Amino acid sequence: MRKKVAVIGAGNVGATTAMRLAEKELADVVLIDIIEGVPAGKALDLTEAAPIEKHDSKITGATSDYSAASGSDIVIVTAGIPRKPGMSRDDLLLTNMGIMSSVIGEVAKAAPESILIIVSNPLDAMCHMAYETSGFPKTRVIGMAGVLDSTRFRSFISMELGVSVENIHAFVLGGHGDTMVPLPRYSTVAGIPITELISPERIDALVERTRNGGAEIVGLLKTGSAFYAPASAAVEMAEAILKDKKKILPCAAYLEGEYGIQGLFMGVPVKLGEDGVEQVIEIKLTEEEQETLNRSADAVRQLVEDMKRLG
Repeated sequence: MRKKVAVIGAGNVGATTAMRLAEKELADVVLIDIIEGVPAGKALDLTEAAPIEKHDSKITGATSDYSAASGSDIVIVTAGIPRKPGMSRDDLLLTNMGIMSSVIGEVAKAAPESILIIVSNPLDAMCHMAYETSGFPKTRVIGMAGVLDSTRFRSFISMELGVSVENIHAFVLGGHGDTMVPLPRYSTVAGIPITELISPERIDALVERTRNGGAEIVGLLKTGSAFYAPASAAVEMAEAILKDKKKILPCAAYLEGEYGIQGLFMGVPVKLGEDGVEQVIEIKLTEEEQETLNRSADAVRQLVEDMKRLG
């Protein structure tokens, strides 16, 4: 039986996610959005590209009809307002928590066995909202954070060294925001730690650029936020689940004591397979790295507390 993925939100991130899912022939895709005609129009446009792109994935669109998500193996949630210049992810909290609560309530009824991949910002807080609203087990609520942050770090390392991105592996932990924790010790080029190849000063600059990667794109676009890389990151996670790849990826997962963090969604390396988060991988951190991760956890905890107060 063919796999099915529902994508909630037919904006730039959602539509690009649908396109990449279909072109990789990972699943049939349904786009759902509140704006009349937009999901159906984008689905039809993507369908008409299929003969050229040579795939047979079925793409459909629905307006506020969550029954269309019934039977989905994965639901990818991109719904929410995007960042604008000068706006932090945290500024999005009040508006997007209302959207997330409404969306997840409908998804939980329509696709109660699905795995949720949350893309909406502020990411870690939205994962918490989705977890509490859905009632799903923690293994089936996952945030797209570390994959995106890590691919940005990998891109900047590639630019710095002039080597293929295929040679580069990088890990970014922590909250999806200004307090994220890139780990140069665990970031390698063909197995060689970047600490052996790049000066500490340049590594610090790359880490800072990674932390501000989303804001940099917002500043350049001026009327929107990043969507190509976020879509690719969400699809890499979906592929690992749909194909039961047991792939180790940095994702926002609900922690219950791992890394000394309790009751928060944080970016950590996890094993992704058909059951969602199948294992949280705990790596050894230096005292400084752990302190930085703790500060990131404090920032996420504050967001969750703000969300509870506002709610």
